[in-house]
This record gives sequence, structure tokens and C-alpha cells, in this order.
Amino acid sequence: MTDRAKLYPAIMLEALISSKTRIKLLLRLFLNPESKSYLRGLAEEFNESTNSVRLELARFEDAGMVKSELVGNKKYYRANAGFSLFNEVRSILLKQTGLNSVVEEVIEKLGDLKRVYLTGDLAKGMQSDIISLVFVGSPDRVYLTHLIHKVENITSKKIQYLVYSEAESNDLEFESDKFLLLWNE
Repeated sequence: MTDRAKLYPAIMLEALISSKTRIKLLLRLFLNPESKSYLRGLAEEFNESTNSVRLELARFEDAGMVKSELVGNKKYYRANAGFSLFNEVRSILLKQTGLNSVVEEVIEKLGDLKRVYLTGDLAKGMQSDIISLVFVGSPDRVYLTHLIHKVENITSKKIQYLVYSEAESNDLEFESDKFLLLWNE
């Protein structure tokens, strides 16, 4: 792997997939497979033409990668968890964004956690050099800080985080389109 590829993991994905719209859609739909989005909303979010988003969604739907449903006069799209390569595509995206390292190096080693959410641009399926996390539980904060620094060095991404107790989290609404559940007890 070249030094440039280590510094910019997105380069590796862009080398495989030339369409930036396609990459944005993959990130948006496969990182948060529970969320559903409609064409105009995606086009506005990505600052792309509706036509380019429509073409990519049609390709994904023809390939069985996404499912759609009509609600009123809007057609909503979501990742098809039954797609034969769903887990592989999601795994590639998690590696490309650095989230696999967060799960392996931080979440699984922290102990008293109930849930971990991804928020920010990555939860929306957009490229970002910042990984924003919300931890629910009572982790050892000194150890958490140590692990965060370790993962920042591995991924070359900055990690920002908030920690809420389970009681505090009950007062918060974790909407599926803004918060991606990464890990659950």
C-alpha cells in the first residue's frame, strides 16, 4: 500500500469505483441499512443532480443491492440486507471509513457499554476525516481516551465522542437517519 493510500483510504475505494455518486450512495445506504431515503432528498444531501442519483439507484436496484417502496408519491430506497454480497459490501465500507478499527480496537475492549452510535457525516453516508461516536454506558474514561488515541493513529482519522449514562440516554432520541447503531450489548 502506498503512503498516499494509507493517508487517504477513500482513494482505494475511488480506484475501484469511479462514480463519486455511486460511492456516496453506497456509504449512505450500506453504513446505515435501517435508514431509507428518497431521490430528491439524496440529491440535495449529496449536492448532485437528481438524474445522476436516479441512474445509480436504478443500477443498484437492478442488481438487487437496494430495495424500494412507494410511500404516497415518494419512492424510498434502502439497502437490501438480503443481497448476497451485503455483508461483504458493508465490510469493505467499514474498513474504508475506519469504523472496523473502532469496533475492534475500542468498543469490544471497553467493558460496561450498552450501545454505541455513529453520528455526523459518516452516519449520513458521507466522506469524513472525523468519526463521531456516542457511547451509552459506563466505560472507563481513561482507558477510552487511550484506545481512541490508538485508533486515531491506525485510521489517520480524528475521533470525537460523547459518553452518556444509560439513564441520560433515555431522555435522548436516537433517530435512525442521524444515529447509526454500531454496536449493541
